[in-house]
Amino acid sequence: MEFFCYHRDRPGSASLREELVEEHWAYMDRYAAQLIARGPTFIDETPTGSVHIVDVPDPAAARAFAFDEPGYQAGTYRDVLVRRWHNTLGRTMWDFHGGREGGNRYLVLGLGAPQPDAPDVPQDTDELIAAGPLLSDDGDTWLGTAVLVRAPDADAARSTLSADRYADVEVHNWQFGGRPTD
Repeated sequence: MEFFCYHRDRPGSASLREELVEEHWAYMDRYAAQLIARGPTFIDETPTGSVHIVDVPDPAAARAFAFDEPGYQAGTYRDVLVRRWHNTLGRTMWDFHGGREGGNRYLVLGLGAPQPDAPDVPQDTDELIAAGPLLSDDGDTWLGTAVLVRAPDADAARSTLSADRYADVEVHNWQFGGRPTD
């Protein structure tokens, strides 16, 4: 089962995050084969959160993955979003034709109230790095959409999702994550 995890940084926790970077990477190394995408969100050069999309056996394993993470345990994050997710592109971020560098990258979260007529994931996949619906633990209820996309700017990234289909659309600067040697 695939899960989307977004750890949002607690204000003022950048130095703690930096202190724990090796512990974080070592923890993520244990999940290397299960990761679909990963990387920090930021404003300018300041980290604001971490995205991890992981394939684990069940919701309990997803919560263990998210809440056993060293930064979470040390108090780096103010909150964590963990949602079942479906990899509509069928690939990892490492398979993205655009590679790790070049262009602006964004996390776009479309959050909505549960509804039977869930919005579709964008069909133009050329600039999508990862995309899929956010779902309830049982996978039956649509709760939103998460997209990692390369776009010229935040407005173009936002337009990846139809704003009228969501209660809120968030756009965050994002970059490929992992050890610098990845």
